[in-house]
Amino acid sequence: MVVLFLLAVVAVVAAVDLVLAVAYIWGVGGSEVVIPREQHRSFGELIRQVPASVYVWGAVLTAGTIFLVSLINVARFGGGGAAVAQMAGARRVAPDSTDALERRFLNVVEEMAIASGVRVPQVYVMDEERGINAFAAGWDVSGAVVAVTRGTLETLNREELQGVVGHEFSHILNGDMRLNIRMLGVLAGIVFIGSIGEFIMRSTRGARDGKAAGGIFIAGLALFAVGYVGLFFARLIKAAVSRQREFLADAASVQFTRNPDGIAGALDQIRSASGGALISARCAEDMSHMFFGQSLRLRLGGLFATHPSLDERIARVHPRFQPSTYRQRRPAAAAAPEAPAAASGLAGEVPAAGRRTADAGAAWGRSAAESAALVGTLDAGKLDYASRLLAALPPPLREALRDPEGARAAMVALLIAPKEEVMRLQLEAVARATTLAERVRALLPFTRDLGLGFHLPVIDLALATVKALPEAAKLQLVAALEAAAYADRRVSLHEFVVLTLVRDQLAPKTKPGAAPAKRIAELAGAAATVLALVVHAGTRSDATGARQEAVQASLREGAKVLGLPAEAPAKAALSLEAARTALEALKELAPMQKAVLVKGLFAAVTADGTIRVAEAGLMRLVGAVLDCPLPPLLFEIDPGSLQA
Repeated sequence: MVVLFLLAVVAVVAAVDLVLAVAYIWGVGGSEVVIPREQHRSFGELIRQVPASVYVWGAVLTAGTIFLVSLINVARFGGGGAAVAQMAGARRVAPDSTDALERRFLNVVEEMAIASGVRVPQVYVMDEERGINAFAAGWDVSGAVVAVTRGTLETLNREELQGVVGHEFSHILNGDMRLNIRMLGVLAGIVFIGSIGEFIMRSTRGARDGKAAGGIFIAGLALFAVGYVGLFFARLIKAAVSRQREFLADAASVQFTRNPDGIAGALDQIRSASGGALISARCAEDMSHMFFGQSLRLRLGGLFATHPSLDERIARVHPRFQPSTYRQRRPAAAAAPEAPAAASGLAGEVPAAGRRTADAGAAWGRSAAESAALVGTLDAGKLDYASRLLAALPPPLREALRDPEGARAAMVALLIAPKEEVMRLQLEAVARATTLAERVRALLPFTRDLGLGFHLPVIDLALATVKALPEAAKLQLVAALEAAAYADRRVSLHEFVVLTLVRDQLAPKTKPGAAPAKRIAELAGAAATVLALVVHAGTRSDATGARQEAVQASLREGAKVLGLPAEAPAKAALSLEAARTALEALKELAPMQKAVLVKGLFAAVTADGTIRVAEAGLMRLVGAVLDCPLPPLLFEIDPGSLQA
């Protein structure tokens, strides 16, 4: 990509210099001719007579303009996915939307997010677009947005929509979004010259001096032609980067949903629709590499197509797909509200039967390396689990999570202890700090029995609602969480990690700088602190005195993977301040080093061959803080049994 970009800059600079040279020869850029006209034998000789300063200044100004415009546009998208959605003219869908099609879209996105362990993305709709298309944007998985056109909602059924959303989640999980936004900003500089030319041509309309206007129009036309040089390379760059990623995202969608009919059916609907995947907004060219389908009509066949042909994409994901048969039996897009999933009879009140304590768990048949490889993965089993987990949430709590005040109160309610004395202290502290206490008290009957398996999904659903609130409301939520956690003067590691996650997610986001690149060896103290925290929090108490031996065994296993000394910090040294500092520092690890860290933590918590509900919940929370999304780890267990 870098080589093509530099080649594009050289080509645009050369084209601008040629335009300036012609203008100089014809008296636009200079009035003197170096040698008499009758001595000129060729155009090449004329070009050589143009002063070198014309070429130098042309090159400097053109290259400077390209890089300046690119930098400005990269900065413009510092707001991440929301800024891109705004550029596309998309509208954010409120979590409490009553539109049946938007409600279905929200449900599909929530299921995908819970199944993959990423934060629930903000959801947008391009209301004016009738074509079938979608995109995902953001600088990282925590700040992603997913947008679809209105035509997508009205045309596709639930399985097809799920296939499209699965495709976009692949871009989120595989890190494609960061590259796409950088391309969006950088390539704007290449085509900017053409935009100037188009503006100059438009400005000559209605001019009184026809001769002067004609000269200006010709100059604008020349710059517009130069712009097409930039457009040529911009499309070439996008085509080179995008096509294989689209194949991978299609394949991932099938893996996520285990339903090739979903993604193949969506592609077939684009193929059969009169508007296809076309986007009418001005952003269609700039964002062509980000969309689910080809957003532009191409006049040169597939030479500059950012996406493979629909036939080829369908053949790859579903070789036996029969369009006529599929179209006859496919359900239409639903117009009625979706009924709550009643998986295994779990909808409504959380069942009392089969409750599983935080100490309960399951045999863990994966190695530490296999466990770490779960980061950023999604499959149909987890997707089914996410659907059942959402169905198991009590309806009053589910509705509260769609309301700004209810979402904040639900997060606080998760930290309220079941013991009456501690509960009273916490509610009094929350009442002193914020106005949420009564709403928190009202939600306690629905959060009291929710085990750790539910905590991160509930927090993620609540964050999707809270992120759009004013800063004052976010600060009130943090104050309420702190009041609940500190009320009894004992802050558990779970409470601390929840606080850290919420603070991080609600902090103002700016465009990230260079990718983190530190190694564990450089942050050995921070890694040892987090390892010790996880081990001490996850190891069972044992009346026989064997607990200390279990702690040491777990620490040795984790330290061996991380390349750390076996002697970890003493439990007494594991303060909240030390934990906060350690987690903040470990965010600077290079991506592959984060994978090693997660591997080491798994080696520690599964040293005895099992993983408990408390350990699984803690690992997912730590992964969320470090931006290493972990899917549900005990998803084989019935959500109704994941109770405290």
